[in-house]
Amino acid sequence: MEPINSITGQIVALPVPDIDTDRIIPARYLKVTDKAGLGEGLFFDWRYRADGSPDPEFVLNRPDVQQAQILVAGHNFGCGSSREHAPWALQGYGFKAVISPYFADIFRNNSLKVGLLPVQIDEETYNQLVSLFDEDPTTSVTVDLASQTVSRPDGRLASFPIGPFAKHCLLNGVDQMGFLLNEDEAISAYEQNHPEVVRTL
Repeated sequence: MEPINSITGQIVALPVPDIDTDRIIPARYLKVTDKAGLGEGLFFDWRYRADGSPDPEFVLNRPDVQQAQILVAGHNFGCGSSREHAPWALQGYGFKAVISPYFADIFRNNSLKVGLLPVQIDEETYNQLVSLFDEDPTTSVTVDLASQTVSRPDGRLASFPIGPFAKHCLLNGVDQMGFLLNEDEAISAYEQNHPEVVRTL
């Protein structure tokens, strides 16, 4: 994973509540075991018409949001099944962070494991971001992981929570396995000093 410290980017708002993982990435894409190319399936049934042509009414198809890196999504984003393909598809499309007033727990945990930053903010800040996007689709914000804040164009800050272990992994660009591998010396030292514990494992 690439380390995450601060993300500054254009936002795109999709203020629809209860977007489930099947809507994020349809089940027919779950046959693959490689995340490469999953961005093409992101919100596929919204992005494309029955004949395969892009639907100009869907926000991600607008020409003024093609560089967006931060998705502002509705309440309870990522509900439904536990598929890891959902955060993979968001990353594959180009999103580095998703901002929402509430995330489904499994989706949030899967996102943290693969390096997609889920940013849970208060309702007031969420509504302001949606309004800012409606007024100016080129609006950019800064998500600072180190300080756990979202900075709006007028300089106002909103804080967001994140667990210390997940924060450490994202800041250092390591997944859970990478974290354990980095602790190999400490693990070996513990095993040598506690042989009775090792024998019971």
